[in-house]
Amino acid sequence: MEIIHTDKAPAAVGPYSQAIKANGMLYASGQVGFDPATGLLVGDTIEAQAEQVMKNIGAVLEAAGLTYDDVVKTTCFITDMKEFATFNGIYGKYFVNNKPARSCVEVSALPKGAVCEVEIVAVCR
Repeated sequence: MEIIHTDKAPAAVGPYSQAIKANGMLYASGQVGFDPATGLLVGDTIEAQAEQVMKNIGAVLEAAGLTYDDVVKTTCFITDMKEFATFNGIYGKYFVNNKPARSCVEVSALPKGAVCEVEIVAVCR
């Protein structure tokens, strides 16, 4: 088992790791739209936060020596399903070659007032 950490993604705000490599897989904690430099949300819109979420995921993947193409499953949480199409458009820009299996659900709230969160599972090649 290997703990993955990068300063290019927000630090964990609780007793968890950004990601863990185990048995040829990467299991990453959910990312919200925090700016890694400030620890604050990048804005209050789905557009701003979803873009930052995907950048944060990219930073964790890079720290593990992986790319978006290695992701096999995502779980997405949004606070308003009316924003699904907008979220989906941003999400789709990052999964071009490999489109992972995915769940997307509406939730009543996310940490610190975030409007979206994405967690990933990737295969280590």
